[in-house]
Amino acid sequence: MTTLGAVGAVTTPQLVDVVDTYSGVRAYSSGGTRTLSSCEVERWGLRIEHPTPEDPFSDSEVTWLMPDLGLRLTTYRGRSRHSRVSPSVLSAVRVERDHRHWRTTDLLLGLAVPGGSTPRIVRTEEFAAAVAGRVLRPGDADQALRTVHRALEELSNVNHNLTSWLTWHGIYDAWPPL
Repeated sequence: MTTLGAVGAVTTPQLVDVVDTYSGVRAYSSGGTRTLSSCEVERWGLRIEHPTPEDPFSDSEVTWLMPDLGLRLTTYRGRSRHSRVSPSVLSAVRVERDHRHWRTTDLLLGLAVPGGSTPRIVRTEEFAAAVAGRVLRPGDADQALRTVHRALEELSNVNHNLTSWLTWHGIYDAWPPL
């Protein structure tokens, strides 16, 4: 780990996870694994869901990998119908896949997309620390910036409506999924 002087941010290794579509398991670079309750390859990417028993507020995580867009879309289902809705998050990622495995490298920059209001760029301090600590290669950092800013501009063109943005990209499935 490297600590930056005045910033005080800690640089950690890149976050990589691998989804095995045959076994329905998601493995994280930390060594942890999750058994998926849903794992479906779609024409636009990969749709997965798994329980989050350690999270006191959410029951499960829903993630869509969209490799052609360089993005991962994530939301959390609340434990009760009265739970506060968390914003969806679009994260810049690099996706490598074969017939069985989907390997995702998190590029440490994203957009929080709350329903009905302007998206905001998130994880900027973590991104800056990773660039300064050379955890992110310059090409990955550039890709993250271009991907997030392109998504922000595209969302602006559809009045920050995530469903309209997905439709514009040819993804007609409902978000957030029921």
